[in-house]
Order: sequence, then C-alpha cells, then structure tokens
Amino acid sequence: MDNQGGITVQRALELPGLRSGLPEVVAGADRLGRTVRWVHAGEVPNIASLLKGGELLLTTGLGLGTRPAEQRAFVRRLADRGIAALVVELGPRFQRLPATLVETARAAGLPLVQLHREVPFVTVTEEVHTEIVNGHYALLQRAEEVHRRCTEALLGGGGIPQVLRILADFTANPVFLETPDGQLLYAAAGGAGEVGADPLQIWEGLRGQREARAEGPPANAVLVDVPGGGPGGGSVRARLVLLGVAQPLLPVHRIAAERTASVLAVVLMQARQEEELAARGRGDFLTDLAEGRIAAEDAPAQARVLGFRPAEGQPLLPVVMRLASDLGPSGNWAVLARAVLEELASVGVPVLLGVRPVEGRVPLLLALRSESERAAVADRVSAALRAGVERAGLDRAGAGQPVVVVGVAGGWAAASAGLRHAAETATAAHGLPTRPWYDARRLDIDLLLWRLREHPDLAAFVERAIGPLRTHDTSSRPALLPTLETYLAHAGRKAETARELHLNRQTLYNRLARISELLGTDLDDPETVLSLSLALRARRHTASS
Repeated sequence: MDNQGGITVQRALELPGLRSGLPEVVAGADRLGRTVRWVHAGEVPNIASLLKGGELLLTTGLGLGTRPAEQRAFVRRLADRGIAALVVELGPRFQRLPATLVETARAAGLPLVQLHREVPFVTVTEEVHTEIVNGHYALLQRAEEVHRRCTEALLGGGGIPQVLRILADFTANPVFLETPDGQLLYAAAGGAGEVGADPLQIWEGLRGQREARAEGPPANAVLVDVPGGGPGGGSVRARLVLLGVAQPLLPVHRIAAERTASVLAVVLMQARQEEELAARGRGDFLTDLAEGRIAAEDAPAQARVLGFRPAEGQPLLPVVMRLASDLGPSGNWAVLARAVLEELASVGVPVLLGVRPVEGRVPLLLALRSESERAAVADRVSAALRAGVERAGLDRAGAGQPVVVVGVAGGWAAASAGLRHAAETATAAHGLPTRPWYDARRLDIDLLLWRLREHPDLAAFVERAIGPLRTHDTSSRPALLPTLETYLAHAGRKAETARELHLNRQTLYNRLARISELLGTDLDDPETVLSLSLALRARRHTASS
C-alpha cells in the first residue's frame, strides 16, 4: 500500500485472488508501482470509454479484437486513459497473449499481466477494493492525528504558528498562510529544518511564479481555503499553501491541510488573528536575524517579502520595546501591533515591526536617511511606541512603563547584532529609572550584571557591599538605600542630592554619616563609590533583591 490511499499493482498481484491465477508480467514490469484506484472487469471493445484512470482492468480478452490493428488500438486507448494495469486471463480466447498486445503494451509503458489459471473476478475485485478502502481509512487516520495534535496545541495555549508548524512537520515541507489576495501572514518550515532554503525565500519564489503563470498555482502546490463563515466568495478568510519542496505532496497531505483549515477557521473567526499572525511573522524574522539564523546577505530579499524596502545603503536602526505589563503570549498583540504601526506612520521612515509574545517584546527596524538623525528618530519612535501601548489599553496602573532600547545604526550585519544587543539590554534595563528610551551603548554594565544574575558570586558581592543597609531598611526608618542611590546618581554632589530628596543639608549629612558607619566605608573614596554603584545596579538582578 502506498501513501496515496490505493495499492500498487505489485500489491494487487500478491493478494490471494490474483496470486492463485499464477500471474506473469509480460510488459511494464518496471511500472508495477503504479497506484490502483479501482478494479473493473469487462469484455467489450470500447471498455476504455468507461474508465477514468487508475483502474486495474480484468478481462478474458473477448473484447480485444482478432486483428493486430484492433488489438493495438485497444491497448493504446487503455494507456491513454491512464489505467494502472491490464490483466488478461488465458483460456478459451488466448492460450498465450499475442505478440502485438505485448509489444504495444511495452511501447505504451502499460503493465500487462497474463493469468495462467482461471480466477473468480468477483473475488479479485472484493480483495483489491478491501485493500483500497483500508488504505483510505489509514490515510484518514493519519490526517485525523494531525487534526488532533493541532486541536491539542490550541487547547494547550498554542496559537496559529504552532498549528502551522505541526502541519509543516507532517508534510516535511514549508507551509504558508496567506490572505485571499495573496499577502503572506505566516510561514512555517517543515521537516525540522531539512528544507534547504528559508521559507521566506521560497515564498518569494512562489510569488514570482504566480506573477509569471496565468493558469494557476504550480503543480507541486496544494491550496486549501480557510473559510470565514460568510456567504459567497468573500467568505474565504485565508488560504493554506503547501509546497512540495523537500518531499512530494500526497493526497494525505491535502486531507491533513483540509482538517487543519477547519481548525484555523474557528480560531480566525474567534480571535481574528490575521494581523497578529503577520506581526508574529515579522517578529520571527527579526528574531532569526538577531540570532544569526538569517545571513546578512539574505536579509534584504526576505525583508522585502515582509514589506520592508529601504533604499540601498540606508542606515538601519534597531529598536526593541519590552512591555512591563503582563500581556502574555495569548494577549491582544494584534491590537498592540496595529496601534503602534499607526503611530509610527507619522515618523516618516520605512519601518519593519514585529511582535514576540513569548518574550513580551516588540522588535523593529527603521531605515534612517542618515545616521545623524538617530537621536531625533529615536525620540519620535519612543513616543509612538508608548502611544501605541496606551491606545491598545496596556498602560494599566501599577504595570510600569515599557522599556525602549535603541541600538546603533548600520547595515544588515550591524542590524543583526544590534537587535540581539537591544533585546538583551531591554531585559537588563528592567527596574532602571524611567526614560523615554535607553541607548544600548550606555547600558553595557547593566547588561553584564544581568548576564551574571545567576552566578552566586554576584549575590555575594551585593551582600558584602550593601547588605548592612538592606538589613537596616527592613527594620528601621528612614530607609537609607534611596539616599545612597540619589547621592551616587549625582556623583557625590550634596546640594543636588539634598534638593532631590527634599532634605536640609544637615539631615543629609547625618544620613550619609550613618551609611558610612553601617558599611564601614568612606563615601569619598573612588573605589568605594564604584563598588557601591555596581552593587546598587546589580541588586535588581539578584534573587534576594
């Protein structure tokens, strides 16, 4: 049995019914892997007109004709119909098949089998049809397993990207979800990375083929509509596209795609995830770029697929926003992405924005006219990002402000490193004093401390440096750590420190003296100041903070 729900000619010959007839293959022995869709028995000369292709034709030869020309025409018509094989039972009509039949079958590539013993054709038909039905049932079971896994993924909190990856892995080929007018929503690679090219590159090639072909999709593709629940042609909400790149596409893959489309239809109608899927797809691209899974030379072509088309040589500015609110992977990221993009439209430069729900991040790339406008664009982008968060209703009280980190402008290679650096720095910046945006270059110490957050030496260092103050502040008032932080932030300038803390100078002097006493240090010593500054910054990342 093959993967297409039928059985091969070879398998049919091995079943008891035909095997009892002592079959002998006299032509087309190299074509016995053909799929048998059905069995038909007949004795009329025009039998070919009754067939649709894929049949195993059983006959005693009464309709083959007596003249060589009739026999050649009979075999050619069957071959043109695309039947799987011709099986002739020897007996009253033929003691052995005529050479004309055999030669014509060989020339046409049609498997020709002669049976040396009489067999009940009805038994052969029942056996083959039973095998075919069992094969179709096995296909349905395999497709149903994909449907079950997709449903479980959704019930377990997964989204459409996970569903598409399940289908892609099942087919060992890339899978795409597109809008009805052909815009890409999401791409999933199949076969655990066995496909040689990135799915976005494959999509670009597919789009080029579509533009060049007026007659429809390529032959190695399966397209399945995802219904939207409405009447008429407008009811199509999206479309699944399977491409046979690494492995041929089989009927079971279409069945699985149809099952998957039914799952996607429910999700899309309930959650309206089209915009979120597009944003997630862009977020995946930016993350792959940041983590080195996309080469700098391949990135421009893939970015164009996603609608980002900076001019050649334009500096690219990496920016990452990390949300402080607990939106979660299942939150309304579509609303956030749409709101932010609408706000960014006023910035006036090309923008590629994505979302990363699992990490709670919004990565983006902007194309600057020149590197000199980095700060001005960063100000406008930061304002747009925060306005988008507010419009999306994510600025809840007590949730904290989102962190916006701006990297260094440069080419695609610099953008890759810059996105990675900005993403890490956005996490490390959590808990710092609120600013419109942070320059990634000025937070390298915080990033280093964050990377050491699980090392026991860091916690020990913090405890040695400021442990007595922390102990004091848990049981006594006033708390002294805020005074120390403000004092160090103003580089030891007492007048500015007193002003910010709303203290008179003598009160500040008393507090500083008490801090020096508890820590056993001199606050005017540069080494002490450096150690305390690092400890205060590191305590945000230690478990005991």
